[in-house]
Amino acid sequence: MAASTILWITLAMAVGTFLLRLSFIQFFADREVPPVLQRILRYVPSAAVSAIILPAIVYTNGVPDVSFGNERLLAGILALFVAMRTKSFPLTVGAGMATFWLLRLFI
Repeated sequence: MAASTILWITLAMAVGTFLLRLSFIQFFADREVPPVLQRILRYVPSAAVSAIILPAIVYTNGVPDVSFGNERLLAGILALFVAMRTKSFPLTVGAGMATFWLLRLFI
């Protein structure tokens, strides 16, 4: 693919993303966001992060691996419990990464 084609596709995606976000901001610029929408929007960051991280945890070499031999899955489960108990992002990431490294070291 030509470099100019990649540039145009990237620019089109950037403009599209900008317009999509701007439309939401403009729509609610002079009015109150309904409470139902506020409750829904509180879950968007968690859903987005889950959609990015879950495939990396569950899949090994492109194949689903839900076994005790999958260090990432075990570390992810522990990180989930830490997140639920502490609600601390740094502690969750630290516990998950430490568990992953220890499992990689010993398994």
